[in-house]
Order: sequence, then structure tokens, then C-alpha cells
Amino acid sequence: MLFNSLEFTIFLPIVFILYWLLNNNKPTYQNFFLLIVSYIFYGWWDYRFLSLIAFSSFADYLIGLKMSQTDNKNKRKLLLITSICINIGFLGVFKYYNFFADSFAEAFTLFGRSFDPFRLHIILPVGISFYTFQTLSYSIDIYKKKLAPSKDIIAFFAFVSFFPQLVAGPIERATNLLPQFYAKRVFSYQKAADGMRQILWGLFKKMIVADNCAVFVNDVFLNYNEYSGSTLLLGGVFFAFQIYCDFSGYSDIAIGTSRLLGFNLMKNFSFPYFSRDIAEFWRRWHISLSTWFRDYLYIPLGGSKGNNWFKIRNIFIIFIVSGFWHGANWTFIAWGFLNALYFIPLMLLGKNRINTGNIAEGRVLPNLTTIAQIGVTFFITIIAWIFFRSASISNALEYISILFSKSLFASPEVSSPKTFMIASCFIIVLVLVEWFQRDKEHGLEITPEKIPFSIRWSLYFFLVVLLISVGGKQEAFIYFQF
Repeated sequence: MLFNSLEFTIFLPIVFILYWLLNNNKPTYQNFFLLIVSYIFYGWWDYRFLSLIAFSSFADYLIGLKMSQTDNKNKRKLLLITSICINIGFLGVFKYYNFFADSFAEAFTLFGRSFDPFRLHIILPVGISFYTFQTLSYSIDIYKKKLAPSKDIIAFFAFVSFFPQLVAGPIERATNLLPQFYAKRVFSYQKAADGMRQILWGLFKKMIVADNCAVFVNDVFLNYNEYSGSTLLLGGVFFAFQIYCDFSGYSDIAIGTSRLLGFNLMKNFSFPYFSRDIAEFWRRWHISLSTWFRDYLYIPLGGSKGNNWFKIRNIFIIFIVSGFWHGANWTFIAWGFLNALYFIPLMLLGKNRINTGNIAEGRVLPNLTTIAQIGVTFFITIIAWIFFRSASISNALEYISILFSKSLFASPEVSSPKTFMIASCFIIVLVLVEWFQRDKEHGLEITPEKIPFSIRWSLYFFLVVLLISVGGKQEAFIYFQF
């Protein structure tokens, strides 16, 4: 079920009303209800994969309990390894098996031999990379004794399958989200109203900006060898905004929906295209994944301790694994590798944490230095996004070679001028709104008391009309494929 679908427009109000009617002193009824509706939400796509998420939930629930029953280090480690094997095993089979099989077969051709690998004809379950990481971090935190295991099986299953963030995050830690399932939820009009505004802003980013950008982006990347460098540059810029608005739009809707139900999810994006260097970009982009890799991979590897070679090794590992997490294609690995190359000079020079505060703090407009830093960071991010979006590395390299040719200075060509203009106008609106809201949680966060009722509701009505009138063709969220 898509957030931008008619089905969800009907589904959410029904869930909201029934959920709060079940409110009492104990959250058990609400948790059970959330479990049922979450399975309906996920099963709407393909009910066959409900058994997968149920098995993953049950396995980690039992493993967590078993770890709490022993202080024997070897037994605890064996249980943790079991959890890792189950979760990574699911990813390996459903997401990466065919990739490794095909790569192995291609390697044979280098030696003049042919090899026909056995391939699995299976569908990649939506959200598998997200909920497996969520349950995996639960087991790791119990192993490290940072978290007590859940003894409430309904609460735990509801935590794993919580429908707002089930298929595309944020990747929540059990230390933050699971305790909220134990506590009584109290309805807050202020929280719910802000949640509705965040949902509306997320829909604006997805349906108005991302889906209209997609029309131009799909055409350019499919026919890149027929266009000028200037058109390819625009294609890269539009894809940067498409993937940002698509993914952060999903996160906004997920966080807003959770607030309607009395839950607080972590912030997943913090206006990343205003970043002044690539290190700041990664502190602002897909925060739940970046911090997951930091805490469960980078720090255990030694982090920034040791000599420069160890630091470089760790940076390459975390970025390449991050790229591989996104998909079974060498383009994602190249994307991660390129971001590591961007990051390493900052780390070696000790400048990877110089831009940690808000951009242009206390000023309406940035100074020229800040503008230049943001521009350079955005440009190198676009180059990396070209690898992310391309079908193959050779396609990406050819795309970039055309982009930097003499035709970069030619007039851009647009196949669908109307859609292009709509996307361009609303990209400008997005940038302006987010710039002036850059110290807020989301672009539509406001203080109701400071804005008259008539102005607020006129804005909401206007945005709804925009969603209906100029919302692009209903597209699945990009990160559903990961």
C-alpha cells in the first residue's frame, strides 16, 4: 500500500479512529490492533512475504530472551551470530544471491571459460533491508547489554512491523521505539496537528516535486546519449531533487503518521542539500542508516582510532557497504566508493566536523563562502548520484563524459516542457521553504498561535488542491526497491 494512494487515504482515518477508541490504561489492545493493521498494510503488496517478517520477528524475539537467560559469553555470542545469520541470510538470498551468481559467472569469462549459474526467480520483498536492520540492532543491543529483551511478544511484533516506517524507514532502534509500545499513549491534539502538517509536506515533496521530476529524469537517463551535456547536467540536478523529495517525503509521512498515533520517530533528513561539505551531507542525509552503520560497523571496526591507513580502510568499508546495502549492482558500490573518496580528505585534514551547526546561523542569507561551499558539495553529490541512477557503471561513465563535453554549453533540450516547468517552479519553492525552515523539524512546521486561522487553512487547502491538480503520475517510492 502506497502512502500516495487512494487506499491509504481511506486506510489511515479508519486506523486512526479505531486505534484511539481502543485507548485504555494498558496499551495491549492498541499494540495488537497495530500489529493487525501493519500486517494488512504490508500484505496489501504481497501477502506471501508476511511469513518472512513473522519468522524474522519470532526468531529475534526468542534469541533476545535466550541471551538474557545466560551470562555465558560463548553462548551469548553464538545466539548473536544466529541472529546475524538469519537476518543477513534473508538479505543474501532475496537481494544478493543472483548478483553474486552473475558476478561469479562473469569472472569465469575472464579466463576464457563459460559458466551458467543457477539463478533464483524470486521477488525482492519490500522493505527487507529496513526491518532486518531494525531487528538485527535489537539483538546486538541485547548482546551488549544496552537493552533488556522484550517479554511482550505482541509489543515486539508490533515494533518490528510498525506500518508507518516498515518499508522505507526510518530504521528505528529498539532503544527508542520499543519502550513507546510499553507505555500508555495519550492523544495530543498539538502533536496530531503537527503530524498532519508533516504528512502534507511529505506528500508535497513526493507527489509535486519528485513525481514531476521523474518524468524528465527517466527520459534523460534512458536516452542520455541523445542529449547535450547541459541537458544531462539538468538531469542530474533533477534526479538529486527527485530522490531527496521521494525519500525524505516518505520519511515525513512516516513520522507524521506515527505522531497521529502517539509515537515519536527519529528525524531522518535535515535539509541535506544545504550542507557545506560531504561530511555534513552524510550527517543530514538518511540519518537513521548513517548512524546505524556508524554504531554497528564503523565504531566496532575502530572508527577514527589508529593510524591513517586504518581510518581510510574503515571509511571505505562503511561507504562501500552502505552502497551495497542499497542494491545488488556495481553502480551502488561505485556510488559508495566515490563518496568515500570525497570524505577521506576531510578526515585526514581533520575538517570532517567543522560544519556541525545550523547553516548561516542568525542570518537571513548565507555569505558568499557558504554559497560556494554548498554549491561545490551539491555538485559533487550530483556526480555521485549519476552512478546511483545509472543502469551500469559504463553507462554512468559515458553519461559523465557527455556531460563534461563541449555540449555542456549548448541549450538544454526538454521533451515535456510543461512537466519540466512545473517541477522547476516547485523545486524553487521547496528550496525557499526549507531554507527559511532550516532550523525546524520539517518544512511545514509552524506555531499555530502566530499565524491566523484563515491563513493556515488557506495554505492547507491550497496544498491539497496542488496535490490533486499537478501531482505527478502515482509512482512507487524509490526506496521500496531497497
